[in-house]
Amino acid sequence: MLALLALAASTAAAATPPERSLLLSADAMVDVTSGELVQDAAVLIVDGKIVASGPRASITAPEDSETLHLAGHTLLPGLIDMHVHLTSRADQHGYRQLALSDERKTINGVVNARRTLLAGFTSVRNLGADAYADVALRDAIADGDIPGPRLFVSGPPIGITGGHCSDENLLPAQFQHTGEGVADGPWAARAKVRQNIKYGADLIKTCSTGGVLSRGTKVGAPQYTLEELQALVEEAHSHGLRVASHAHGAEGINNALRAGVDTIEHASFIDEEGIRLARKQGAALAMDIYVTEYILGEGEAAGILPESLDKERATGTVQRENFRNAHRAGVTMIYGTDAGVYPHGENARQLSRMTQFGMSPAEALRSATVNAARALGREEQLGQLAPGFLADIIAVAGNPLEDIATLENVRFVMQGGVIHKEPQA
Repeated sequence: MLALLALAASTAAAATPPERSLLLSADAMVDVTSGELVQDAAVLIVDGKIVASGPRASITAPEDSETLHLAGHTLLPGLIDMHVHLTSRADQHGYRQLALSDERKTINGVVNARRTLLAGFTSVRNLGADAYADVALRDAIADGDIPGPRLFVSGPPIGITGGHCSDENLLPAQFQHTGEGVADGPWAARAKVRQNIKYGADLIKTCSTGGVLSRGTKVGAPQYTLEELQALVEEAHSHGLRVASHAHGAEGINNALRAGVDTIEHASFIDEEGIRLARKQGAALAMDIYVTEYILGEGEAAGILPESLDKERATGTVQRENFRNAHRAGVTMIYGTDAGVYPHGENARQLSRMTQFGMSPAEALRSATVNAARALGREEQLGQLAPGFLADIIAVAGNPLEDIATLENVRFVMQGGVIHKEPQA
């Protein structure tokens, strides 16, 4: 009997793989919380998690650790984009979208997930996808079937009949088509939240105003009453899910904030009351201040409707000025780009615009790391190169605290300890 127990114990020990450790070093590392550069830096990674980080001389690695030195590079936490549409493509706007099946959109998502990861965005929040395609993408990435960022997904966004994010406004009345996210009234909104939870959503996306790219909606006009928004948010929060609200106009922004949403997307026409409410409630703003350049520069060729181009001309400049106002007032800003409206993989272009309109490079980096992680509720796992955090690490040539645009050319990407991209010789 003792012999059998000894054999079982030895077999179990042999079946347990040894811990894999890697000492990753570089010329420097950005401490995103302090905004300072650590010279001659290293990160010790064991089984996909960081166990030590700081000056290379301060870290003792196990004797059997692998080593990788990135000469001429600076290490940073993997970036987080809080507003993407992986199943969308930048050349498929307007009526072109009607030619796409749900299956084709999902395949788009597979391609775009890889591009996003290789651009240095190791986690993203996908805010809206038909047929729960983003749930399928999230699970395929988590299972290792396809490469992509760690996904936090909303499923179909929820909104009113004829609304920006919920309905299909391109088809004429003879088709009698209703979008899968439509829910009118407080109880219908609650039911749609429950449905999204049933099918695997991590969070809830709604719309409290019209939008730029939807046919027939006014950007500043409110969508959903305060009562409807309160019911939606209460239902989501009761299940432990956070709520993101697309909101351009001031009244819709304020309604969403009074209802208790966690993040405001776009926030283009936010007023003093909206800024006050956001600060009071700790809500974060994801203001996509780069995308206006793509819409007005290349949108017509991509199929964006003339109506939408006119709406963007009335929105983009105001949004950038209000970005400056909200930042000055101390509102929490998170990094959200609306990638999918413009090409995936170019997510980092917004960083330089954030510095152009009032942020320091360190503040812009925090919006895409620690602030974003906190808005996800993952502040103890993501957004820092610190012990206990997941080994999501990127590297660039040069110092991003001096030139934030270096992040538009990420040369090394690690996600959860797995290397997806190495510098080319």
